[in-house]
Amino acid sequence: MKYSAVTFTTSSIEEWQKDLLIASLAEVGFDTFEDAENGFVGYIPTGNLSIQSLETILLQESEGYSIDYAIQDLEDQNWNTLWESNFNPIVVDGQCYVRATFHEPKPEFPYEIIIDPKMSFGTGHHQTTSMMLSFVLENNFSQKDVLDMGCGTGILGILASKKGAKQVLAVDYDEICVASVEENTALNGIQNMKASLGSKEVIEGLKFDVILANINRNILLNQFDSYKKCLNQDGELYISGFYEAEDLAILQAKAQELGLRFVEKKVLDNWCSAKFIN
Repeated sequence: MKYSAVTFTTSSIEEWQKDLLIASLAEVGFDTFEDAENGFVGYIPTGNLSIQSLETILLQESEGYSIDYAIQDLEDQNWNTLWESNFNPIVVDGQCYVRATFHEPKPEFPYEIIIDPKMSFGTGHHQTTSMMLSFVLENNFSQKDVLDMGCGTGILGILASKKGAKQVLAVDYDEICVASVEENTALNGIQNMKASLGSKEVIEGLKFDVILANINRNILLNQFDSYKKCLNQDGELYISGFYEAEDLAILQAKAQELGLRFVEKKVLDNWCSAKFIN
């Protein structure tokens, strides 16, 4: 699949403003971002790039700062080379080592996850993914049926499997993500994890002990009813992809309305993750 790189050059932008802009860009198909001099670069499948949608977002979000953009088409090989040059291994909570296929293994860590970072989001570097990995590390997944919703590379489901999950269903609306999950489960020797293309319709009628959903506020609100219906009694729901100040109270109110009990939260650079129990 061909990708486009859109370089955004900004002046006088605050970090929180950049985060909001990136969140809006993600909602129209941008799936990866990296910092650049005087701004950042967003990557999107070329077929999904809409100049009208892009300029509408910039008009809505750019109050108080100026921003310009330039578009460059990338070939698959260029994209993969770019990822490999920028993807460094990470360690989460001193327990989980996340690396790519071109990094050396480190067997001294209790959990090692190998992620091929080609063309999909979810390598553990973003604050939301890191917090969700922490939640998985801290909680019991032994013999539990797990849903990884909006799975990206499948990194959360892979860690859940390594922590003893009975079976894992990974769901994403992006074909690239589904293919990425299939590749990454093979790289990690995971045999109890299935990837499905779609959204909340995929999980209708299914039941889970744990649901992991690292998406964004609007999609979470739209899918909360589905999570409630699919969650077993005393089941656990972990969500992320939203901001503490702007979004947490809204999501808590929706969860309470459905009978889901708020347990705790994690906050990193105003990004937030939260745990609920059915």
